[in-house]
Amino acid sequence: MAPIIEARGLHKHFGDVRALDGLDLTAESGRVTALLGPNGAGKTTFIRAVATLSKPSAGILRVAGIDAAAHPERVRRVIGLAGQHASTEPAMTGRENLEMVGRLFGIGRRAARTAAGAVLDQLGLTEAGDRVVRDYSGGMRRRLDLAASLVGRPRLLLLDEPTTGLDPRSRMELWDAIRTLVAEGTDVLLTTQYLEEADQLARDVIIVDRGTVIAAATPEDLKRRGGTDVLEVRPRYARDLAAVADVLSLVTRATPRIHDDTQRVTAASPGGGDQLSAVLRLLDERGVPADDVGLRRPTLDEVFLTLTGKPIDPSAPDRDAGSHTA
Repeated sequence: MAPIIEARGLHKHFGDVRALDGLDLTAESGRVTALLGPNGAGKTTFIRAVATLSKPSAGILRVAGIDAAAHPERVRRVIGLAGQHASTEPAMTGRENLEMVGRLFGIGRRAARTAAGAVLDQLGLTEAGDRVVRDYSGGMRRRLDLAASLVGRPRLLLLDEPTTGLDPRSRMELWDAIRTLVAEGTDVLLTTQYLEEADQLARDVIIVDRGTVIAAATPEDLKRRGGTDVLEVRPRYARDLAAVADVLSLVTRATPRIHDDTQRVTAASPGGGDQLSAVLRLLDERGVPADDVGLRRPTLDEVFLTLTGKPIDPSAPDRDAGSHTA
C-alpha cells in the first residue's frame, strides 16, 4: 500500500527562520502516525503544508500519491483538518453545523443532511445533535470538530494537538473516537505535546526538531532505543523527595529528576536489578518509607528528552514558525 504522506527534502523558510530544513518523512496508510517535537520544531508548519495552507519553499510533498504543490485542489478533496481550537458555531446545533460544512464542501442539501447524521452517529453525538453547541462540554465540542472534518469523507485526517486543554476524561473519550475512525479506514496524522497520547494512539512516532526528522519508529522501538532502564521511587511523604533523590544519585551515579506534580523521583539505571536492590536497602537504612519502588523501561517522554535534550512542555505557547501566515 502506498504511503498516505511522503515528504522528501522539504524546506519552508520564513525570512531567516528555517521552519522545515530538508525534512524527509513517510506516513504509512492504515494507522495513526504521531508527529512529536518541541515548540518551534516545525510540526505545525508541516501540517499546514500537508493541508495546502502553506506552500513549501523547496522539496517534494505527496499526499495520497498527489503532488501537493502541483495539485492542491485534489489534495483538499482527500483530507480533513481539526486544529487545537473549536471551529464550530456555538449558536447553531451540532447537526446544523455539520450540514453547513457539508454544503461548503459542495454537497447537496439532502446529501449533507445524510452525511451529518452519519458522522454524528459515528462519534456518539446523535443524542446531542439537535442541541445548540454552546451547551456542549469541551470534549463534545472537540468531537464535533472531528465530525466536521469527516463530513467530506476524507482519506486522511490531520489532527493538530486536538486534545489541548481537555480534562483527562474528555481526552480519553476523544482517543476512543480516534481509534474508531482508524478502525473504519481513516488514516490519521496527529501532532501532540502529550507523550502519553502518542503512546496510546500511534503505531508510528516521528520526532522532529529544528525542521528535520531525528527519529522515526514504533513507540516500543523508540523506548528500546532510549536504552537505559529507569529507577522510579514514590516516597510516602513529599518531604522525602530530596532524600530519595540523594539515594538514587548515590546508587546510580546519574542525575535524578524530581517530579513534584506526581511526587516521584526517577533516574537512569544502567545497573538494573542490582541497583534496585541497593536503593531498597539504602532507603530502609535511612528510614525513608516508599509507597512504590520499581525498575522500568524509559517512557516516550524520557526518550524524547534523550534525543532532543529538552522535555516537551504542553503548557508552553507554540512558537512554531509555521503558525505565521505563509
